[in-house]
Amino acid sequence: MHYAALASGSKGNCHAVSDGGRTLLVDAGVSLRQIRERLAILNLDAASVQAVALTHEHSDHIGALGVILRRTDWAVIATSELRATLRASRGLDIPPGRWIEARPGHPLDWNGWRILPFSVPHDAVDPVAYRIEAGGRQMAVVTDLGQPTALVADHCRDLDLLALEANHDLDMLREGDYPPHLKARILSRVGHLSNGAMAELLAQVLSPRLRAVVLAHLSEANNHPGLARFAAEEALRGSATSLQVAHQRNPIALSVA
Repeated sequence: MHYAALASGSKGNCHAVSDGGRTLLVDAGVSLRQIRERLAILNLDAASVQAVALTHEHSDHIGALGVILRRTDWAVIATSELRATLRASRGLDIPPGRWIEARPGHPLDWNGWRILPFSVPHDAVDPVAYRIEAGGRQMAVVTDLGQPTALVADHCRDLDLLALEANHDLDMLREGDYPPHLKARILSRVGHLSNGAMAELLAQVLSPRLRAVVLAHLSEANNHPGLARFAAEEALRGSATSLQVAHQRNPIALSVA
């Protein structure tokens, strides 16, 4: 199995999971052209993409959806509430024949892969993260959450790969230029995960099985890769788990054999 972070940050998010023959995207917050170009950079075949699983309706996660609906035949995995919100607020109508309903806590079968959406605390309509099982490997993409709930921790255990939000450093955010209302939103229980909260969650779910961690959705204004990496390394100390930091512009890929 292959995992790729095609784009990760406040300006657009897109992850890919592939078995070499088919590819599933998680979110599509950068343009369709960028998705295809970044897949090519990583030697992943854009023609293998068959579906995109959406986490929530914020623009940095669904920005390319309109073009995807017009120019591809990809299926769209989304909750019924998210589908309705996209139609009502964005005019994006996911046709019934292309919609695969995601029900938090209920696994679905997608071409032999087991995809489990689960609820996360975020200021969006029915937001979810995804745990994916394919080829005997388990991975999860968990971003855009204000706190690491017990439910989230449960679904982050016994994984081979975890892509996990490390959005901000508390001191950088508090001392930075963001207006007070935006700082309060990010710091809230339905905001974004800090480096410290990320590290606490990692320490809870760390096991010998966990081969790789990818830190995702770093804020360019309120975090630094070195700070996020340091916090994660403390949690992973003594383990054989590899650590990578996803980027906004430079895609990265990992194989989970």
